[in-house]
Amino acid sequence: MNKGPAHIVSYALETRGYPAFGKRLKRLRRSVGLKQAALAELLQVDQTTISRWENGAQTPLPETQQAVFSALGPIKEDDSALRRLVMSSTECVHLVEETSHKCLAYSASRARDWNTSQQALLGVSLWQFATEEIRHAEAELANEGWWDQHSPNPKAFLTSEAVHDRIRISAGEIRWERLYLSDGTPVRLVSGSRASTA
Repeated sequence: MNKGPAHIVSYALETRGYPAFGKRLKRLRRSVGLKQAALAELLQVDQTTISRWENGAQTPLPETQQAVFSALGPIKEDDSALRRLVMSSTECVHLVEETSHKCLAYSASRARDWNTSQQALLGVSLWQFATEEIRHAEAELANEGWWDQHSPNPKAFLTSEAVHDRIRISAGEIRWERLYLSDGTPVRLVSGSRASTA
């Protein structure tokens, strides 16, 4: 099987854990205004477990990480204007829930770049499709203080191309910027130029 930069992955991708899970969780919990005890009750674990997760002493399995972010990440209808702005943008942009990378909206230009419809990936965590460069950039965020700041500086980097059974990631620049939904949930606006495709 050819494993070049544009190889096709047609099998189900394994669920990957998130870099800096504890810092990511702490940022989300504080942003939505939950105390550790309230989060522990919501997740039916004890507060000590939440504390261990957040300080990095313990990291749950990737499936548990997904469940935690799903429990914390309800998307409110009053953010429909932001999603509409992203979907109608002429630029190649998409919006993801920052902790889980769940896709909230994407422009028609991004849909063409991904070689998919403008609805197919809504609600899907895009983390499973991340290239090596995207995973590396995500891992760097903790050392750069991204999770400790309310409004971190945008992060820009380059990625290679990757083709999966549900999405094509084009080579080019990626730029991450943090925004917040009306309920305090941190989201990430992803933009950037892509290499032209034939």
